[in-house]
Formats: sequence, structure tokens, C-alpha cells
Amino acid sequence: MTAFVFPGATLGVMGGGQLARMFVHAAQQMGYATAVLDADENSPAGCVSHHHIRSGYLDPAGLTALAAVCAAVTTEFENVPAAALQDLAASCPVAPSGEAVAVCQDRAAEKAHFLRCGVPCAPHALIENAMQLGKVSADLLPGILKTTRMGYDGKGQARVSTQAELSAAWHGMQSAGSSTSCVLEKLLPLKFEISVIVARGADGAVVHFPVQQNLHRNGILAVTQVPAPDLTVEVQTQAIAAAEKIAASLNYVGVLCVEFFVLQDGSLVANEMAPRPHNSGHYSIDACDVSQFDLQVRALVSAPLIAPRAHSASVMLNLLGDLWFAHGGEPTEPDWVKVLVLPGAHLHLYGKTEARTGRKMGHLTFTAATPALARDAALQACGALGLPSF
Repeated sequence: MTAFVFPGATLGVMGGGQLARMFVHAAQQMGYATAVLDADENSPAGCVSHHHIRSGYLDPAGLTALAAVCAAVTTEFENVPAAALQDLAASCPVAPSGEAVAVCQDRAAEKAHFLRCGVPCAPHALIENAMQLGKVSADLLPGILKTTRMGYDGKGQARVSTQAELSAAWHGMQSAGSSTSCVLEKLLPLKFEISVIVARGADGAVVHFPVQQNLHRNGILAVTQVPAPDLTVEVQTQAIAAAEKIAASLNYVGVLCVEFFVLQDGSLVANEMAPRPHNSGHYSIDACDVSQFDLQVRALVSAPLIAPRAHSASVMLNLLGDLWFAHGGEPTEPDWVKVLVLPGAHLHLYGKTEARTGRKMGHLTFTAATPALARDAALQACGALGLPSF
């Protein structure tokens, strides 16, 4: 078993965005110093960390500097190069491992892993070249074409209904002078979406949060509700078991999120996974006795993993940069007073210096004694901010 890393040591994180910022807050609360590696001098996590190493993820000098000050290192998101995590692992403990992250970085490898675990996913085909493009079965249409790497929040994907649309979308995704591999996924009759967040230790211990029900708009998470209002006990049990099986088969250490589709017939299919805390788990900061970031810290330092307890019902709203442009022209700060007056409101802004359309600027969580009360307050906030209802 990996030795416990005592408070006072420095914990590192690759990446400096909002997920790293919330990890840093959790680590500091538990008495750890922190180090962030991110090239952006204004990165949200770098601004609140003890050490900010301003370098690229693959810069040898930056990696050496991070390893020199850290007792253990984690990652903020799946697009940090797996090779960088593997290089770091030669000098200090890294969790999750570069090998596990590499699976999550490639949609084809991810789906193959789901199937090896016996977890169903959407029928799909890998398209690596024009020859394979011409042989795609018509049974996969209509579908969604996704690049195998670097896509997130709706980026790197397109809906296609015909062979002509598929061909046009695939050629449009090809980068100049090189071929970009893609996965075509068959569109399924979706009822709603859920996610399961698990934390797994180096000793194999695993705990999970309540299953989250999610609503996406334009490929970006908009609303998360806990408890999931439309979920049956049977599907909930299946989803948790599947997520834990996926984590164990990766020999995973850390926090892992698996997103699922619940279909119209009530069946469950895996969509994708993220080797880190997840947007849909942000509610846990305010609604649970331990948050997903607390468990990220615990898994990294080999502290005991305790099963999270949700002490409140909650609804989380994502706050995108669009809110700052609600009146057109120059960006204007939203009227937070209108939402902070509502019962159970918890506002989290990420310290980003520039609001942009589609950019995640923060989130707003409403906690209450009942799901109905949390939903009612969240709907009032939607009205106050001009967000669509749900």
C-alpha cells in the first residue's frame, strides 16, 4: 500500500483551470501546499497556489521543477499529455496514471475499454482514413461523428444523417497535411443523461457519489440535479456498478467520472469518461459532507476514502460567458444580487479574467431540504439571469 502523504507536503496538479483551482482549495484546507503547472500566468489555479510553474505540459524543465517540489501529482483534465504524466511518475507518485489517462484521451480506446468491461456503449465505427469512410455501415446513420482526441464540451463533433453529410464532416475535421481519426456513433433514442463519480484508492477501496442527472445544451453541461429525478433504483445500481468496474479494470487511482445515456426503453449505455473531477460533481462542494475535490486529495495522498453523504438536495447551474453579454456590446457583470437573495444559493466564480461565449465562468448551486425546493430556487435564478428553464 502506498504510504500516506502527511499535511505540510506539496501536492502538484497539471493544468491551471477551474478544476485545478478547486483541487487547490481542497488541498489547502487539508493543510497541504500546492503547485500548479500551467503556461498561463493568469490561470485560475495558478493565482491561488503556493507555486505556479509557468511552462508547457511537455517542457522538461517545467516537469523537473514540478517534481522537485511535489510529494505527489495529479491532473486537471484528460488532455494533459499522458507522456508528461508518465515522465513525472519516474520522479514522484502520479495519480491517475498516465496509462489510465491515455485510455480516456482516445474515444476509440475508451469505447474498446467499455466493451472489455462488459459495459455497453453506442454502436460505432472507427474511421482513420478515406477508405474506411467509404465502408461505414448505413446502420450507423443518423449518428454523431467525433474526433478521437481533444474533443470536449461539444467541440470536435458533428451530427450527420446521410453518407454525404458524413463525408463532408469527416473531411472538414481533417487537419492540414495529416489525417485525423474519428469515431462515428449511432444516434440512440435518448431519454436523459446521468453521470457517476467514483473515487478509488491505491488499495482498491472505492466509494461513489449519488448519481447525477444532467441536461446539456449545445454539448455543454447546463444543469445537474441530485438526487436524479427520473432515475429508477435498478438503473442507478447498474450505473454505479459499471463505473466501479471500469475504474477497477484501469487499476485507477483518483476521481473518475463516467457519463451514461439512459435510453427510452430504460437501458443504460456508457457515453464517455473523464479521469478527474467532473463538472456534474461540483454540487458536492455544497451538498455533500466531502466533495469530489476532497476525495481527489485523499486518493492522491493515500488517505482513507469515506463514502460521501449528500446532506441536501441540490441543483447546479453552469454559468457561461454568454451571461456577460446578455445585453450585447461590452461584457457586463451579471446582477448577482438577484440570485444571492434566493434561499440556498452558493455562487462559485472561477477567477477567469475574460468572459467569452461558451466559456465556463462559474457555477451556481442551490441546496435545500427537498428536491422540489432546490429546483424552485434554481428556476427563480434562471428567470433572474435570463437562462432557459428546465
